[in-house]
Amino acid sequence: MWMRRSLKFSTIVEEINKAVAAFKADKETVKPSTNISDSRRKYDILSKVDLSKTISKEEYKSKLDVYQKRLGELQVEAFNKGVSAVLAFEGWDAGGKGGAIKRVTDALDPLDFAVHPNSAPNQVERMFHYLWRFWIHVPMPGYIALFDRTWYGRVMVERIEKLTPDVDWRRAYDEINEMEKEWTEANIVVLKFWLQIDKDEQARRFRERENNPEKLWKITEEDWRNRAKWGEYEDAVNEMLGRTNTDYAPWVIVEANSKYYARLKVLKATIDALEKKLKSK
Repeated sequence: MWMRRSLKFSTIVEEINKAVAAFKADKETVKPSTNISDSRRKYDILSKVDLSKTISKEEYKSKLDVYQKRLGELQVEAFNKGVSAVLAFEGWDAGGKGGAIKRVTDALDPLDFAVHPNSAPNQVERMFHYLWRFWIHVPMPGYIALFDRTWYGRVMVERIEKLTPDVDWRRAYDEINEMEKEWTEANIVVLKFWLQIDKDEQARRFRERENNPEKLWKITEEDWRNRAKWGEYEDAVNEMLGRTNTDYAPWVIVEANSKYYARLKVLKATIDALEKKLKSK
């Protein structure tokens, strides 16, 4: 009996040593990141976005009513057919994510959707795989989940701020693509929005928040600190968009210098995605 247990323990120790050796070898084959990657040469996406797009207030109000009414109808149809949706929102600080989310949720029955705001993982969440805290919010059949900031923090803030080893965030692109594929195979519409503004517009919105007591809570020193790393974040976003834009879970780049234009584009893209899925059913 003692001999068998000894052999089992020896096997376990041997396998652990092999795993540690393989992990060290894997890390040694990955070149250290400089945070300023060659992504601009590989993925030149943001520079091609036309931020001059806008819409009048009158046209905005008219189309907003039409789009929200249609989205409400689609929510009912999707619920009846068991079609779920994940709407993921990313973008620059002050890019208008909250305003876009509000115009979507204003059209929905509150019993059938949930908004999940995300920031840095807490102590409990750090004990699990980084995707765990998003998996637990996957919507039930017929429901809609909206994520205000997402799993893409892995390849943006965690990359830029060096919170995650290079080998881990580089591996995340494939992990995320696989996760989103599994969601779509489970009858979930996955739609991802990047709200793009330029640096001047961001500065204007920052100053507006600082001068408005009702919006002062929205601006922090961290926002200004992140702005100083605009170039590094732009590289990371370009690579993120290029490597995770798929047929089953596409990115929608939203020209967001005009808040009116951005909100309508988000609504219309959501409507189009749900209609396409429901027709296929």
